[in-house]
Amino acid sequence: MRITEHGSYTKIENADFFDIFQTFDCGQTFRFERTDEFTVEGVSHGKLLRLTQKDGEIIINRPISEFQGVWNHYLALDCDYKKINSSFALGSDEVLKAAASYGKGIRILRQDPWEALCSFIISQNNNIPRIKKIISALSEKFGEPFEDGGKIFYAFPTAESLASAGADEIFALKTGFRAKYIADAAEKVASGEIDLNGISAMPTADAERELMKIKGVGPKVASCALLFGFDKTDAFPIDVWVKKVFAKYYPSGFDINSFGANAGIAQQYLFYYERWQNISESKGKQ
Repeated sequence: MRITEHGSYTKIENADFFDIFQTFDCGQTFRFERTDEFTVEGVSHGKLLRLTQKDGEIIINRPISEFQGVWNHYLALDCDYKKINSSFALGSDEVLKAAASYGKGIRILRQDPWEALCSFIISQNNNIPRIKKIISALSEKFGEPFEDGGKIFYAFPTAESLASAGADEIFALKTGFRAKYIADAAEKVASGEIDLNGISAMPTADAERELMKIKGVGPKVASCALLFGFDKTDAFPIDVWVKKVFAKYYPSGFDINSFGANAGIAQQYLFYYERWQNISESKGKQ
């Protein structure tokens, strides 16, 4: 991988095992959209991030100093996904081999812990378009505005701003039963009762138990938050799609622990593989 500076933007060449569309369309983040055939755009860390992938190059709309300080880590480009993918390919699990090959462009983003936690509280019993709509509404109402290219965007609201807003104002944005959970999470994080930095330093099992002290946070939400917001790549969220994977391909059982620190990456490959296989099959029947 070769990273070079080009004025106000950064160019990445030979970015093996990184596909912006697979990465931003695998259900791990909700503030990015595909804007054209080659581009994905969204807000993270209070900035507009635009990535264009074409002809073997990726152009990122941030200067290289900022890229090295923030986005290289955020995009997990400092992690050897080729090695991880190869380890799956060398195993005896043919389904995982196929899934890893199919979704090899996915990288687990290292998102802001609070944003990931709040986003996956919102994701409960929800679909992706509605999750995005709620997060957008919360950001516009309670997040800090910023300007980029003559347009106004909004940072994800802080725990403090949502704690000050309270459950009623959050409910008014059509968050439904999740309003009280969002408010409780915001209050506990803002007060320091839930220490996100401390959770980052905990073993994953302890971190999951700590997050589950928040109302409405069960194992699935906690493990999603840990995988996508706390860099706990051994966390293995089990949702409807993963249950389908287990039932379809692993009727005799699936040993999550056998993947160690890469269990969450294996989960994303399997999740993405089954989701898109299902979409392809549905289109074929039309």
